[in-house]
Amino acid sequence: MKHTYYTIGTCSSVIELEIVDGKLRNVVFQGGCHGNLQGISRLVEGMRCEDAISKLEGIRCGYKMTSCPDQLAQAIKQAMRQ
Repeated sequence: MKHTYYTIGTCSSVIELEIVDGKLRNVVFQGGCHGNLQGISRLVEGMRCEDAISKLEGIRCGYKMTSCPDQLAQAIKQAMRQ
């Protein structure tokens, strides 16, 4: 099942992802720094959700209180609750 998360406070606007057997699949960002976000998507492919959250949550982008990686952690947490 595909999950859609609308980001807050980042250049990317939407994150789509799937969770299969507790692992991340098909993570796609809309907007933002395309190359960096493609890299993050590939790095987390197949990663356990809990591991991705622990690595990404709390990362900040410059002066912002969040970042695209942090928003991905929030998206994963939301998807796990559904």
